[in-house]
Amino acid sequence: MFFNLHTSKFKITENKMAYENIIFQVEEGIATITFNRPKALNALNSTLLGEFSDALGEISKNEDIRVLILTGAGEKSFVAGADITELAIFNSLQAKQFSKHGQLIIGKLQELSIPVIGAVNGFALGGGSEIALACDFIYASENAKFGLPEINLGIIPGFGGTQRLPRLIGKNMAKEMIFTGKMVSGAEAREIGIVNKVCPPESLMEEVLRTAKEIASKGKVSLRAAKEAVNNGMNTDLLTGCNIECDAFALCMSSEDAKEGTTAFLEKRKPVFKGKSE
Repeated sequence: MFFNLHTSKFKITENKMAYENIIFQVEEGIATITFNRPKALNALNSTLLGEFSDALGEISKNEDIRVLILTGAGEKSFVAGADITELAIFNSLQAKQFSKHGQLIIGKLQELSIPVIGAVNGFALGGGSEIALACDFIYASENAKFGLPEINLGIIPGFGGTQRLPRLIGKNMAKEMIFTGKMVSGAEAREIGIVNKVCPPESLMEEVLRTAKEIASKGKVSLRAAKEAVNNGMNTDLLTGCNIECDAFALCMSSEDAKEGTTAFLEKRKPVFKGKSE
């Protein structure tokens, strides 16, 4: 089997969890995962994916983490795709296992209850684009390049790219990118709706952290409810989506955060959210 998802070795210190192929840090409620194979342009191999899965599991258990940022080590790449040296030797069964495990890991990313920001600092190709597409939104460097170039290898995206990209930018635009395998710049990615903001390379993380800190200052209960309402509602008709929103709104009102937020407004002070529900 291609993956062994439960054997990644790591140790936890106060603010930093040490892995071999990612850097995992937590500071002031903001977690950052940096894909850390710069010599390979941070390409996804089985070890990196296993460590990424383990880190996501740690985040899901840590109630103190309010926002996650994903980025890549070095100046050239976010994630440049799958490690072709591993991909090239698959038979059909191994390829299916590879695709399914990758989809499960990226699904775990998308299902995190906290907001996830992609800080795309360079190449986000193949699996790199698929990881970025599972973030809640993306800030990109002016040097960023997005693409699903699998067609050039005689294959197709396998980590959800054929499904998430059309949902984000529309079927026809997504087909053009997938059928041609072309790369688009950060600026073009913003024009077609993949990216929220394009930043100079030297200020990308500063901009991402500024937004992450603003989000982290909000109530965790309401952030979770908002994310679930948007994500779940997008898979339904408008009426069902509004019912999802109604239920989420009602649940928010039972939280300490809602009491604090409304009281702070009436008392004309800044709220101090604790992220707890009754």
